[in-house]
Amino acid sequence: MPSQKEMQQQKAKKAHQDSIAAAKADSQAHQQAQQKPKAKVAGQHPDTATTRNAQPQGNKSKSTSQNFGIFSQASQRDTVNVVIQTPLYHTKFTNLGAGPATFTLQKYKTWNEKPVQMIGDTTRSAYNVGFLTSGNKNVDTDQLLFKQLTPGDTLQLKKGDTKKLTYALDVAKNKRILYTYTFHGDSYEVDLNITFQGLQNKIIGSTFDLGWKPTLNLTEKNRQKDAGHKAAYVYSGGEREQLKLSDPGHKEKTYSGTIDWVSTRTKWFTQIIKTDSPTQSAHLVGDINKVNNGVNDHHYQASIETQIPRSDSTSFQMYLGPLSYHNLAKYNETTYGMVNVGYSWTRWFAEPLVQWIIIPFFSHIGKYMNMGLAIILFAILVKLVLSPLTHKSFKSMAAMRELQPQMEEIKEKYSDDPQKQQQATMKLYKEANVNPLGGCLPQLLQLPILWTLWHYMRNSIIIRQKSFLWAHDLSVPDYILHLPFSIPLLGHQIAGFALLMAAAMVVQTQFTGGMGGGGGGAGGMGQTFQYIMPLMLFFIFNNFAAGLSLYYLIYNIVNILQQMIVFRGIDQGENAVEKATA
Repeated sequence: MPSQKEMQQQKAKKAHQDSIAAAKADSQAHQQAQQKPKAKVAGQHPDTATTRNAQPQGNKSKSTSQNFGIFSQASQRDTVNVVIQTPLYHTKFTNLGAGPATFTLQKYKTWNEKPVQMIGDTTRSAYNVGFLTSGNKNVDTDQLLFKQLTPGDTLQLKKGDTKKLTYALDVAKNKRILYTYTFHGDSYEVDLNITFQGLQNKIIGSTFDLGWKPTLNLTEKNRQKDAGHKAAYVYSGGEREQLKLSDPGHKEKTYSGTIDWVSTRTKWFTQIIKTDSPTQSAHLVGDINKVNNGVNDHHYQASIETQIPRSDSTSFQMYLGPLSYHNLAKYNETTYGMVNVGYSWTRWFAEPLVQWIIIPFFSHIGKYMNMGLAIILFAILVKLVLSPLTHKSFKSMAAMRELQPQMEEIKEKYSDDPQKQQQATMKLYKEANVNPLGGCLPQLLQLPILWTLWHYMRNSIIIRQKSFLWAHDLSVPDYILHLPFSIPLLGHQIAGFALLMAAAMVVQTQFTGGMGGGGGGAGGMGQTFQYIMPLMLFFIFNNFAAGLSLYYLIYNIVNILQQMIVFRGIDQGENAVEKATA
């Protein structure tokens, strides 16, 4: 007998080869079906003919018998579908593999306003149970026809309802595999109980894996960027691992030990599998194949291997739905870590900020106002929180303005000796108790917030397809101009909020310099920098989410207003002193 490790390697290799062969067979069958005229069923219109015998019999059944041994003999001869409808999703389950063939979300649309149907391969169950038999046959249940035990072809659930759907694969007398799905009317979670009755000695090592095999459909207009977010994940030992390919190719990785969950995802949606039973390992597979339409085919698979317990039953909890914090927190709080909210070295700050402040704010305020208005309000609140520090920095700017005549004198006096000029300038700062970097402090303090919002608004589904003014979707750039040519690093499209944000920064820098921000001593270089910085940020923000540009636009506008108030108060105070002295 081969060792346990050798059996796992043989099983993984065989499963990959079978998946490739099945995909090729489906593709060839699809091409042949397109070339041949469709057969008509007597008394039916061609468009309404039943799909009950859609799966090939004959050769398929014979091939299955050779591959799966006694398990293939249990196959039914007809495919049967059942539809499950809840307030959150609409799914079609098939007895070919006994699982979901389609999964359509009720509350989410694709970029072109079509319902989001998550599953790429609709010919069989998205979930597959795989194991190695005592006859050295590698069994994949997504190629076997189960018997539907729950009567009817529709399950309708309302909020708060719970209903079950049961399938059976009868292998022999007192030997069968039993699937029982449990659906919840107010949750994206689907529970599955798998029972192996009398089959312990038919499965080597009494181990099996449950995995997700088909690709997840893309939903966004920019398919290349959407595909770039696809990945597979595993959470084990308190660590989240990601399998993500950057170039065309194939990669597999196995993780041994206790597995909390595995998943695959697109930019906005995910499927996750977890179990409370003891686990053996997890297996992630990634493929990127070149295609002719400019968007490579990204395909990821994930599975959990566990051991059949003495009770013969193992329970799994699956999640199919949006990468939404509140939904994922109910399922497993660690799963929201798949959403990128910051760089690895800023996550200590970004994750608490997102989970304790940003998400609660937008989730609550978003119920009462437009999401664009919520972003504006959030920018104002952030500015108010930082206002004490901002006020101090503006006073530092005003003090710098008062020192400008003395700084010019020092510059002229030591024009031939830069070292003495620097020493005299620093002495002047110390005597006047002025910090030349005081005006930079609020900007530095808001950078971690800006970085967090940059990641969050690019990756959070909370602002996806939320419109404001001309922006139809705040999670993508709000292009308002389409140029007949392309500008390096910018492209051929101009985003509205990014353009306004850059204009506001120009006004702010000119206002700061004119009111005494310290720019007078910098000469021409300072004047040039006033335009270079806004231009650089415009190039950077032009292809970012419109919500981020809107936030920074409002932040700069409030900053200008606060500068005007502070400097006006300082000027009025100075005028009052001069009058009293006179």
